[in-house]
Amino acid sequence: MTAIWENHKLTIFAVVGLVVLLLLSVRIVPETQQGVVVRTGEPVRTINAFRPNVSFGQTDAGINFVWPIIDQVQLIDRRVLDLDMEPQQVLSSDQQRLQVDAYARFRIIDPIKMVRNAGNEENVEAQLKPILSSVLRQELGRRTFASMLTAERGAAMANIRATLDRQARQYGAQVIDVRIKRTDLPDGTPLTAAYTRMKSDREQEAATIRAGGAKDAQIIRAEAEARAAEIYAAAYGKDPEFYDFYRAMESYRRTFETGTGESSFILSPDNAYLRQFRGVSR
Repeated sequence: MTAIWENHKLTIFAVVGLVVLLLLSVRIVPETQQGVVVRTGEPVRTINAFRPNVSFGQTDAGINFVWPIIDQVQLIDRRVLDLDMEPQQVLSSDQQRLQVDAYARFRIIDPIKMVRNAGNEENVEAQLKPILSSVLRQELGRRTFASMLTAERGAAMANIRATLDRQARQYGAQVIDVRIKRTDLPDGTPLTAAYTRMKSDREQEAATIRAGGAKDAQIIRAEAEARAAEIYAAAYGKDPEFYDFYRAMESYRRTFETGTGESSFILSPDNAYLRQFRGVSR
């Protein structure tokens, strides 16, 4: 052994050095990760970068070779990541304070840009959280509380996602979706005040409807009375004596109709009001 060592010392050192360099140049990138090769502090290329419509097993994942010592590989998640916003109050356009809990989903599609501008996924999330909060306040502030319970909510989410996605692109990220978990009125006094205001609004609306109905009834009644007057006038023009007799009978009915009580009338037989009882028109 001593003779072998003495005769092949340089060869052994060379083989060991090559093995060490080979091990230093090998990097294993999992399917769920994408690697950014950083050379002297500057990202230069990507290993197993995200590509749409490329199935697992057909990517660059697995064993990859880099320059030993001068190249470092930073692993970045290739999957869809969650961005969870802390629940907060948002003021709607109808001055309702809403308790909103929302979240977003994003993925890193440009890892080199992400490393240059953010450093890692945690920094991307830290940058996007306040942007999501700001965009959410602006979008919901233009809408009423009632609209968030209708299909208009989907349009609001689409606008928020598009705005957040434009901001996320500068960090090499793509926002896939934004969703609101819950949109409720705060508990306690604000909720009671909101219910009281809703009740007052409904009562005011009911009073307006009743007033409109009474107005329409008056108009209909006035039109009916005008029509009746026209008919009476037409009848008077055709047969004045019959019209006079009819009007006198109506007057007698209204005057002598006693209802449940008892009434007495003392009139002279020559009174003009009783002319129809005498069988004469004058």
